[in-house]
Amino acid sequence: MATRTRTLGRIGKALLAPALALGATIGLASAPASAAVWNSCDQWGNTSLNGYTLYNNIWGSGAGSQCIWANSGTNWGVWANHPNTGGIKSYPNSKKVINKTITSLGSLNSSYNVTVPSSGAYNTSYDVWDTDYDYEIMLWVNYNGAVGALGTFQQSVTLGGHSWNVYKGRAYRSDGTYWDVFSFLRTSDSTSGTVQILPVLKWIKDTKGWMGNETIGDVQFGFEVTSSSGGLDFATNNLTVSSS
Repeated sequence: MATRTRTLGRIGKALLAPALALGATIGLASAPASAAVWNSCDQWGNTSLNGYTLYNNIWGSGAGSQCIWANSGTNWGVWANHPNTGGIKSYPNSKKVINKTITSLGSLNSSYNVTVPSSGAYNTSYDVWDTDYDYEIMLWVNYNGAVGALGTFQQSVTLGGHSWNVYKGRAYRSDGTYWDVFSFLRTSDSTSGTVQILPVLKWIKDTKGWMGNETIGDVQFGFEVTSSSGGLDFATNNLTVSSS
């Protein structure tokens, strides 16, 4: 897997940044006709629906057009037309706020069902953050094209109902500070299933000692798109995130 460079732009804090000019293509595309309650082609377009927050989140350099639509916080999708160049262009996602420490969680589970294209370069992934944004845990359930996890391969492990290849790396902000990134890449692609996230967090904390008893802030689920030249559709048919 290739190493990639990433910035903090695609998390929720990006909404505080000024909108950047991405060229005349932004906003010219439209959401699919079936889109019901909300859609947006804005770079940082976002809304809250039934306990989830949706973000269009076009954060990477060299991006093209992208529009997000939603029938609910758990049924949504995007049309993306990003050029066939390297580097992540966007991470449209739906976010559920948890705000519980790892040891206070009795469970943290999610089910997903997606429809993804057979071309392009992207991954479908969970992005789990602590409240201080010092740790990022990514769970890739499928991926396609020239994409790769940040950092170096550590080992293969079976956790939370899936088998993963684990990578550990470090991502840097523009001010030189960093956060640790733990990426779990499913050993085979899946477009639907259930993930028990808590065992993954406990393995990182207790088995590997890579982090302490962090407060888990956000569980995001979406599509990290590197290229989708000509326009490709990504859909989250159903998503649930629950904790106790």
